[in-house]
Amino acid sequence: MSGPVLTSPLVSTQWLADYLGSDQLVIVDASVIPYKQPNGRPGFLSGHEQYLAAGHIPDAVFADLISRFSDPEAELPFTHSSAEAFAAAAGELGIDNETTVIVYDAAVGQWASRLWWLFRTFGYDRVAVLDGGYTKWIAETRATEVGHVEPAPATFTAIEHPEFWASRDDVESIVAGDAEAALVCGLPPKEFAGEEGPRARLGHIPGSISAPAGRLVDRETNAFLPEEQLRGILEPALDQKRVIAYCAAGIAASADALALTVLGARNVVIYDGSLNEWAKDESLPLATLAS
Repeated sequence: MSGPVLTSPLVSTQWLADYLGSDQLVIVDASVIPYKQPNGRPGFLSGHEQYLAAGHIPDAVFADLISRFSDPEAELPFTHSSAEAFAAAAGELGIDNETTVIVYDAAVGQWASRLWWLFRTFGYDRVAVLDGGYTKWIAETRATEVGHVEPAPATFTAIEHPEFWASRDDVESIVAGDAEAALVCGLPPKEFAGEEGPRARLGHIPGSISAPAGRLVDRETNAFLPEEQLRGILEPALDQKRVIAYCAAGIAASADALALTVLGARNVVIYDGSLNEWAKDESLPLATLAS
């Protein structure tokens, strides 16, 4: 038996409310809490404590994107893991290859989008992001609960699709004019402009389109903007044969990838190393909006 059928990578809060309690439906809280370390660099905490104490959607299990759905041994944070490691982490959440998975977070959807993207890269499409996430859910005074939900372990089979990822070499080829693709940057506007940021070298990869993850959602509802407005932000990338989304660590880029997919793009990949990798190499160019 399979879970509820998905027709879009986004589902509404009403859709989820209607299907709560369905067989083969797993709801996943993928929240991560960013903070600034004493050295001024960004740090990240698991949202598990928030999930336990502040509440979550009924029956939702918690996914640790920091240690279980990323490679903790990798040099760069949030680097995607192997197929074997991903399959084990998904199985721990009670997800098998007949499960419908709905992912949400307590931010603007970038963490949920990241887990959605990871499932896609490991060959699984029965996954959608809750539009508006936990913010919209509680604003509508829908049911919540506190405490831990223990998943029933399952077996998940992951099939790796490396074509969903871009490498630094791929991006270098585009910047050099040797390959064609649109570069879409999910950084906040001031980081894109080079006015601020945690990296020693500021700015964006030359030729990039700015599409901040926070600008993709309605400020009042936290839901993704209507398609017409999303198209206005991402239009320059939609007629390209290939689109490479990036940010600092491949997280905000996942929200861009989701928005592009909603708009019908089928040629989207993510540069997983993003600027955490690119900006470390002083031989690679960065652009700013400084006059």
